[in-house]
Amino acid sequence: MHDGRLVFSQLLDFFPRREFNKCVRRYRGNLRVRGFPCYSQFLVMAFAQLTGSESLRDIERCLRAMGPKLYHAGLRRTISRSTLADANMQRDWRIYADFAQHLIATARDLYSDEPFRLELEKTVHALDSTTIDLCLSLFPWAFFRRHKGAIKLHTISDM
Repeated sequence: MHDGRLVFSQLLDFFPRREFNKCVRRYRGNLRVRGFPCYSQFLVMAFAQLTGSESLRDIERCLRAMGPKLYHAGLRRTISRSTLADANMQRDWRIYADFAQHLIATARDLYSDEPFRLELEKTVHALDSTTIDLCLSLFPWAFFRRHKGAIKLHTISDM
């Protein structure tokens, strides 16, 4: 049996939990939340990012594959798809935006004497997801709903 720590939990040591909790308190993120606090949502989304998950179903499968190791990664139990979807829809996005700004400021301080510091200061990423409607008679492969065709376009731009 493995006695060491998971790589994921070792990575989490670099994230300042106190700063994250300040962001949660600022926007009252855990108000009226019973079993899935903001930090657990952050852990799940960080895990999804590291594993390259593309959907809620994919995230759920990866977490279930971890099984008993979830506790050692910082999660108390498996997370259902509906719980994660509800949390993503209802939680204030500014919690995570403020925490990201804190992490960016920390990275700037750490790399202040490195040559790519100027690039770090100017980096901006914009992410957009759009559904484009298509005619099913022209694009029969783009089945979206019963009588509707569409594709989903994900765009990320580095400015």
